[in-house]
This record gives sequence, C-alpha cells and structure tokens, in this order.
Amino acid sequence: MRMEKLKGERTLFAGVTCNNADMKLFLVSLVLFCSLVILIMQFLPSEITISSSTTYKLSWPQSPPHNVSSAVRSLMKEELTSDSVVKRALNTVGSAAYLFIQMGAYRGGPNSFAVVGLASKPLHVFAKPRFICEWLPLTFHGDDNSSVTASGHTILPDWGYGRVYTVVVVNCTFSVDVGADGTGGSLVLRATTGGGSDRAAETEERFIAMEETPGSVNVTMFSTPPKYDCLYCGSPLYGDLSPQRVREWIAYHANLFGMKSHFVIHDAGGVHRDVMEVLRPWMEKGLLTLQDVREQERFDGYYHNQFLVLNDCLHRYKFMAKWIFVFDMDEFIYLPSETKLEPLLESFSGYMQFTIEQMPMSNTLCQFKDYGKTSRMWGIEKLVYRDARRKVRRDHKYAIQPRSASATGVHLSQNVVGPSLYETGDRIKYFHYHGTLAMRRDPCKELLNATKIFFDNTPYVLDETLRSVAGEVRMFELKMIGPGLAHTRE
Repeated sequence: MRMEKLKGERTLFAGVTCNNADMKLFLVSLVLFCSLVILIMQFLPSEITISSSTTYKLSWPQSPPHNVSSAVRSLMKEELTSDSVVKRALNTVGSAAYLFIQMGAYRGGPNSFAVVGLASKPLHVFAKPRFICEWLPLTFHGDDNSSVTASGHTILPDWGYGRVYTVVVVNCTFSVDVGADGTGGSLVLRATTGGGSDRAAETEERFIAMEETPGSVNVTMFSTPPKYDCLYCGSPLYGDLSPQRVREWIAYHANLFGMKSHFVIHDAGGVHRDVMEVLRPWMEKGLLTLQDVREQERFDGYYHNQFLVLNDCLHRYKFMAKWIFVFDMDEFIYLPSETKLEPLLESFSGYMQFTIEQMPMSNTLCQFKDYGKTSRMWGIEKLVYRDARRKVRRDHKYAIQPRSASATGVHLSQNVVGPSLYETGDRIKYFHYHGTLAMRRDPCKELLNATKIFFDNTPYVLDETLRSVAGEVRMFELKMIGPGLAHTRE
C-alpha cells in the first residue's frame, strides 16, 4: 500500500511539473507575441483605429467632410511654342470668397429697393463688379416685355474696415413704379465679378433678392407718419454679458425714450439664458425685438459684421421711426433735467443726423462711502468717477432720420441727404462705461474718498449725474414689469 501511495504521489508531482513547464512556455510565447505586435504598430500610420469588435479600419486617404465639395479638374500643362518659348500654365482651384451674401432686401419707395449684404472686399476694392436689378411681375412668363431693369448703385459703408468681406448696400431705383399696385412680383439681381477674380472669364450670378405676394405692399407707408418716435438699432452682442448691466441699460433707456419707442437687439452669441431672462419681460411688453444674427459669424467681416447689422436695421425700420439711435449697450444717453427728449428732437428736425458727445467713466473706481453696499447697487449708481482729460479725441455716437439715409455707419452716416449737426453742446451727451457689459463681477476695485484724483496717470473727477436718476429708473422698471428682475446677478 505504501509503495502504491508513493508511486501515485510521484505521478502527480510529475504531472504538475509538466503542467508548470507548459504554462511557462505559453506565457513566454505570449509575451514575445505581444512585444512583436507593439513593435510592428510603431511603424504603422497613426490613422489605424481598432474598434471594440477587434476589426481594423485603415482611414487613409481621408474622405472630405460632408460639407466640403470637391471635383477633379484636368491639369493644364506648360507647353513649348513654335518660337521655343516655354508657355507656363496657371491652374485655378476653387474660389476664395462668395460673390455676394445677402442679409436683407427692403423697399425704399414705389420704385426703389435696398439690398444689404456682404461681398468679397478685394473684389470691390480692386475690381469693378456690377449689379443689375430686374423687376419681374407676378404675371411674367419670360416671353413678354413686362420686366423692368436698372443698374444697381453700390455703397460700401464700412470705411474700409472690412476684412475678407466688406459690407455692400445695393440700391435699385427703377425709372417707373414697380409692384406698387400690390400685384406682386420679384426683385432679381445679377451680380458680376467685374473681371476681379479672373479677367479671362467674367462670372455672373443671378438670384432672387426679394419676393412680394399680391396685396403685401402698402405704398402709403412711405408718406405717412412713422409708428415710433425713436428706434434703437443695436450693434451685435457677443461674449459672456452681465445680465445686471443689460437690465439697467434697458430700464434706463425705456424710461428716457418713452412708450413710443422700440429697441432692436442683435444677438451674435451674447444673449445667454440669464440675459434672455432680462429681455423677455420687455419683449412681452412689445417694447423690444430680439434678432438672432449668429449666422453672420461664419463670414469674416469687421467686428462681428457690425456695419452689416446696422445697415440692415436702418433699411428694415426705415419707415417705422422718426429717429434711429445708434450707440452701444455700455453707453447711456443723458439729457439735463430741464430738457425733454421730444422737444429736443423737434429742435433738431432740420438736421438729418446729429452726433452725441461722450463722457467717459471709470469702470473700476467707486466711493468709499458705499463700502459693503456695492454688490446691491446698480452700475450707474456706484461707478461715479469721470475721466477729466481734455483735448482728447473721443468717439461720438449719433441719431439719424432714416428716410434721408441710403446707408449708415457706427459713429455717423456718410450717406445722408441733408445737413448734419456735429456740435450739440450740453443738450445731449452719453456716459460710457467701457468694458462693464462683459464684466461678470462687482466692478468696484478701488474705493475712494475724494472728489478729484489721479489714477493710473489719468485725472478723474466725481460725477454723480446718473447716480441721481437711478432711483427714478428703478421705480419705472417696477411699474412696467414688476419685481421679477430684482435678484438679477452681475
């Protein structure tokens, strides 16, 4: 029995030893295999991807993105002429910019239209592109003479600030009234390159700029008094804006301009959820229109295409307001206490536009007496130190009678028919709180106990002009929309 037991233990031991040897061989082989795989992958292109189902996908050559069109063109080759001259060939590929990007088209009268858009800046600076305007009545069938054509007059209102694209306003004025009887029709534009992109090949694009359905035109709007006394055309809003600064600005100017006014705000990415909560009560009151213009960010123009947006606003509301005001949301229009807006504008009625002088305010200096309270105060209450430098060129803003203008700018219009007023004295000014609109914190960095001070080599004086009217504005807001915005954050 003992011999059999020992014999069995020897057999078990030999089996275990054999199994361990096999296991070692297997593990060594596995390590060598993995090392070989890693070594091979070092020399393979990085585009090889391994999916979870252990299939291998080689992704070269990469296919073009879905929104990129491509076409294979035959290659023009150089050749040797009979005079033994090597004639070189230049091969064109694609195009650098769109010929025209339309934002809006509007009637300017019974026989005129304005088409607002972007176009290639080099094309309009160095070439002579043309626009041909054509009116097609709704009854037009292509085989009669009922269509009317006219040369389009182009205006470039952005003062050369354009980048890849410049702003173009195309004025179409026909020799006769078109569609004024309300029968409907279409405004068609033919846009040419004017030899700018390729002098050997004139390119023309024909597109419908505007369509009118029967009965949609009321020509009396061109001669009747407008709906609003004042209309605000805002520049594109972008960035992480402070809801509290937006709240103050709207309440202040709604109080100043009155109920026969309207505000047009353009969102270029700055109207986030909290800002929208501030705008909504005024939109529900019918005092404010919000337009989403984020699409223009696709096209490389000056400052979020500011000139494009302002010119579109001018022509869109041309016959709806006596005066259109153009300034920014960190700027506050101010009239002395004894001055009322309506009689002031009436005194300016002989001018087609007037400019407004700037009063620059510090965006960090506050009073020491407000210590511990600034988080609950409005910006116009706590930012009370004005830049007192003299003989410094400062930007002006302006108001314009829109029916007299064919295009406009940021600081004034250079395309207005009639006199302009450039010196308004103390009758109207604007306070500028530069940089505060996108400041998501309490702006007070320095608390001072002085009426005059030099700070960062700049002289400042205490100016509580807007602080003195803040209480009135608060009460106006409460009366108009209730206490819903009372806890708005910076």
